[in-house]
Amino acid sequence: MQDENTKRLLELQMEELKATYALDTQEAAPEKTIDDEKAELAKKKKNEKDAALAKLYEDAAEYEEELESFENELAVVKANEIKDIPEALSKELPNEERDYSTELQAILIAHWTHLVEVQKTNELGELEIIKTSNFSDVVEKLTNSYPNYEGNFEIDIKNILIKRLETLIAIKKEHIEEEMDEIYIAGLKPSFVKRIYKQYHGIK
Repeated sequence: MQDENTKRLLELQMEELKATYALDTQEAAPEKTIDDEKAELAKKKKNEKDAALAKLYEDAAEYEEELESFENELAVVKANEIKDIPEALSKELPNEERDYSTELQAILIAHWTHLVEVQKTNELGELEIIKTSNFSDVVEKLTNSYPNYEGNFEIDIKNILIKRLETLIAIKKEHIEEEMDEIYIAGLKPSFVKRIYKQYHGIK
């Protein structure tokens, strides 16, 4: 009889433990209510809406980034002598994917080729010196080779670089303005769409 009572007591204790465990589990992970489901659905719809709005600003954001880069480059070009520009750009605007000296050399060669072959205002020998010189040495070599040059190689080359960057800046500003117009046409304020874009991508 005592064994049966003991067995019964153990069974009751087990049932109580099971009931307690089930209760704890329910408290830890309560069933979703209708309000919870509505809240989740609303959050999902908001995320989808934010994603759509953010996409509207993607091109404008890219143009703005490029514009800032060109403006920074222009500031460096204006503030430095030709021989110091590549190093100054590398220091102020570090980018492992860019070789500023090579880029500047290519720009100068293309422009001087136009001066020699199309406008016919400069000598072929100048172009040959540019092609065979490091960008940082080009002004010195041109000046030494053409002491009677009517212009000023330092000023002329810097003006080429400045004019190019100013043109690129103007183009980017036009692109940004076009993007803003499209957002206005969609019935939205660009400032609002930009804020959503930054929030969506975690940009401060």
